[in-house]
Amino acid sequence: MTQDQRLEYLIHYLLAEREEYRDVALPAGPAEKRRLLRALVNVRPPEPLDQTFYQVQDAYLQEELRRKGVTRLSDLEPVRPGLYLWQGDITTLAVDAIVNAANSAMLGCFVPCHGCIDNAIHTAAGFQLRRECARMMALRPGEEPPGRAEITNAYNLPCRYVLHTVGPIVHGAVTDGDRALLASCYRSCLELAAAHRCRSVAFCCISTGEFHFPHEEAARIAVQTVEDYQARCPDTIEVIFNVFKDIDKQIYQRLLG
Repeated sequence: MTQDQRLEYLIHYLLAEREEYRDVALPAGPAEKRRLLRALVNVRPPEPLDQTFYQVQDAYLQEELRRKGVTRLSDLEPVRPGLYLWQGDITTLAVDAIVNAANSAMLGCFVPCHGCIDNAIHTAAGFQLRRECARMMALRPGEEPPGRAEITNAYNLPCRYVLHTVGPIVHGAVTDGDRALLASCYRSCLELAAAHRCRSVAFCCISTGEFHFPHEEAARIAVQTVEDYQARCPDTIEVIFNVFKDIDKQIYQRLLG
């Protein structure tokens, strides 16, 4: 199959699953087709899929990753010993683990083509990630509380694992409880990564998007928590602060010198 044939196969498969999609037409352009596929995957509940779908999906996602290009830790220059700052797409980082800023349902973002990192990671990893998260959450009594971390496989991502953490949602002024929960997110991820023998972890800017934690204060907490951990556990985990927005890059550059 060509990449366009894979794309059309996946779209037709997902459209055929639902009666309400019967009048949805296949877009003409490749960008519109990719957007439709992402939307269909985003809204699909974690129900089983057949093996052929996964084979085509995996080939499609691996080719998309090849076209985007992979960044490895060896491609980056540390800003301090064991600390890196990198602006780019976290789904293209080939490190031991990347951190996903998840929501409390822990199933990924169901908003079609939403710009959050949860949506991006689940889209690039493939539908197996939502299935694994659903199996994990089926064993829990309720939703995932903020400040903890869970680990899953990474599937079609170039990293080994995905660490999922739910950050605090800020309503109005930041409280001491919000600060403690955000610090706990970073510590929990590092401790879980260490337990799985990870040597490198890439953090996104937890809670600063839809959860409204102020960027500057969130970055200070992130840097301080990571530095405290590395001081207690030297030479164990190298940390990449992954930023997407220019404002976050500027803040981290200032904090890290």
